[in-house]
Amino acid sequence: MVRTPASQLDEESRLFAELYPPLRRFAAVVGPIEMDPDDLLQEAVARVLRRRRLTDLDEPGAYLRKTMVNLASNQRRSQARERRALGRFIASAEPVGDVYPSDLNELLGLPPRERAVLYLSEVEGYRYAEIGSLLGCSEAAARKRAMKARRHLYAQVIAEVTDG
Repeated sequence: MVRTPASQLDEESRLFAELYPPLRRFAAVVGPIEMDPDDLLQEAVARVLRRRRLTDLDEPGAYLRKTMVNLASNQRRSQARERRALGRFIASAEPVGDVYPSDLNELLGLPPRERAVLYLSEVEGYRYAEIGSLLGCSEAAARKRAMKARRHLYAQVIAEVTDG
């Protein structure tokens, strides 16, 4: 069966509508707080569509998740460079950027890849083998990231309890 451009567009639209809700939730967890989840998802989709159609991908959801994690990591590195540069010029002890009091502050302190692994395992219920394939790493690497993230969060909670 030969697909017409209109039927290809319909198929792309249907696939995107199906993928959008879980990918948006993922973007909200992985992305920096300064970046709107829809913007992160839109940038990931735009980058993917520059190279190929969503329907041409074997696992479009996994491909988009990996793209969002990479974009979030790039954003975090860029912000760190910016903070270091501003730190040279700002003499005050005020933190650079917005501070949001929340129980999620500890999660926001984790790198995007670690947040992604925790979200996919704890919230979405994926197994580590699935997480590894979604994020483009091995099952062992996904387990290690989750363990590292949990240790980091545990240390923060213990420090908070002993300080408070």
